[in-house]
Amino acid sequence: MGSTCGALEGGRYKDVMQAVFLAVCAGLCWGIGEMFTKQVLHSKTVGPITAITIRSTVALPVLWVAYFVAVRWMKAEPGDWWRASSTGTLLKLGLGSGLVAGAAAMIFFYSALSRGQISVIKPIAFTLAPACAVMLGWLVLGEPMSVRKGIALAMILGGVVLLTGK
Repeated sequence: MGSTCGALEGGRYKDVMQAVFLAVCAGLCWGIGEMFTKQVLHSKTVGPITAITIRSTVALPVLWVAYFVAVRWMKAEPGDWWRASSTGTLLKLGLGSGLVAGAAAMIFFYSALSRGQISVIKPIAFTLAPACAVMLGWLVLGEPMSVRKGIALAMILGGVVLLTGK
């Protein structure tokens, strides 16, 4: 970590560390939450679509409160995003983030979780997601790809195969 830390300016290092902390928090929340979801789904009294609907219904008011706090009081986000955004940006937000990542991914994930072991389903889904992001970041967004990233990607995917395979 020494060379990475030294290469980053003070403010940039703080941003990176905050991002890593928030990512760890997200991962822990997803891991804990999906463990409960798995238990609910395997009770056979709740189906995957019902579980997603309840999850979204509970999450939505919390997200709206967080949105209004971020926009109105903290001024941490633009309040006129819907007017300032291009049609392409709004389509990417609605279709890509909302429909593909929000609805379709959750339906597929919860359906898989209702049929399989969390120790198999979660690593596959949550490793394929970043692997896909790295590749799309490189191929579509022009983010840098290095031999190191390629090796790390192969190791991550290999680890999931070892973890989830027979």
